[in-house]
Amino acid sequence: MKHTISVLVENRFGVLARVSGLFSGRGFNIDSLCVGETDDPTVSRMTIVVRGDERVLEQIIKQLRKLIDVIKVSNLTKEEHVERELVLIKVSAMNKKRAEIMEIVNIFRAKIIDVDHQIVTIEMTGDEDKISALIELMKPFGIKELVRTGRIAISRGGR
Repeated sequence: MKHTISVLVENRFGVLARVSGLFSGRGFNIDSLCVGETDDPTVSRMTIVVRGDERVLEQIIKQLRKLIDVIKVSNLTKEEHVERELVLIKVSAMNKKRAEIMEIVNIFRAKIIDVDHQIVTIEMTGDEDKISALIELMKPFGIKELVRTGRIAISRGGR
């Protein structure tokens, strides 16, 4: 099972290395890891997606809480939360294919953010399944390059 963990940390040199080292040192794989500053520039939020059973998750959370630079650890999997990913896709788009690509982009409420003679670049945010569906539909056109953020998440309401 996939679990989404939100970790508030001190925004200092080496914190990311210590957190990721905690996972690798214990043989846990990270499916995705996104880090960014919060509204307070001295604090960053890490959104970590891991696979494992409840025992593995409990161990990960306990180990994270022991790290000095960690302020707060939340298991968002068990809370109501909002999650999104961002994807940028460069697709081969000769003149004949552009209309079809634009139609698919509009259906997914994505955006074309760059165009040249042979390539269009698409931007889309959404959940993991929606992102994967768009990628699958773009494959026949010829994906030239793709970058995905991984999951970011935040609890709902005033929590």
